Amino acid sequence: MDEILLPFQLGFMINAFIITAIISVPTALLSCYLVLKGWSLMGDAISHAVLPGVVIAYIINIPLIIGAFTAGMICALATGFLKENSRVKQDTVMGVVFSGMFGLGIVMYTKINTDVHLDHILFGNMLGITRSDILTTGLISLVVALVVFLKRRDLLLHAFDPAQAKAAGLPVFALHYGLLAILSLTIVATLKAVGIILAIGLLIAPGAIAFLLTKQFEKMLLISVAVTFISGVSGIYLSFFIDSAPAPTIILILTFIFIISFISQTRKKSKFLDL
Repeated sequence: MDEILLPFQLGFMINAFIITAIISVPTALLSCYLVLKGWSLMGDAISHAVLPGVVIAYIINIPLIIGAFTAGMICALATGFLKENSRVKQDTVMGVVFSGMFGLGIVMYTKINTDVHLDHILFGNMLGITRSDILTTGLISLVVALVVFLKRRDLLLHAFDPAQAKAAGLPVFALHYGLLAILSLTIVATLKAVGIILAIGLLIAPGAIAFLLTKQFEKMLLISVAVTFISGVSGIYLSFFIDSAPAPTIILILTFIFIISFISQTRKKSKFLDL
């Protein structure tokens, strides 16, 4: 029994559990909108594009989250500008922009001397979370969760039909870039815990799983949060005993749940067609 409860008795493990619970809410809520709007690649683009911002912030000695957020917004704005002023489709533009910014970040990182390990930036360092990290992440997550909750209906209409949202008098421009802003903030909040690369898993898988399990949006939000929280806690707990990194373990559990959900829904659909 003592061995089973051991992860809950270690300070660094408790911090990992806490920050996972915190980031579960904003990432899960946003993942629903990203899936419905078809913006999964946008989340991927912004998560990769924050790297040069992190490096520049380190060089000029400002908080890394400021550099990461600025770089994320530059990526979003550049993508929008290039899409509106060229014949190239949005997914192609996003691929070019985020890969270019990610490459720039890698090159810049190799030219500086720092005690910040690249692996921690790319894949996170959940077991090295401090109290200040928890506080910063908690504040960002609270802001994002409140914005999404208060504007959930407007964001939903904007995700399904931007033209109808505009006709209804909603501030479509503000909703569009507001969603990009809170997406960037959420990626910044997850940066220390799961890193740049794995953040996208938390921003896609929960919404995709919930989308398979329900057709009601309110339930979709609740399911995505529950799935993210359960996967996060179980992933950290399991990683302790199999001696693996927590963040990738969490993503693997989310992937496993998605596969199970997909198979379950496919079988239900097959039975319905047979009838």
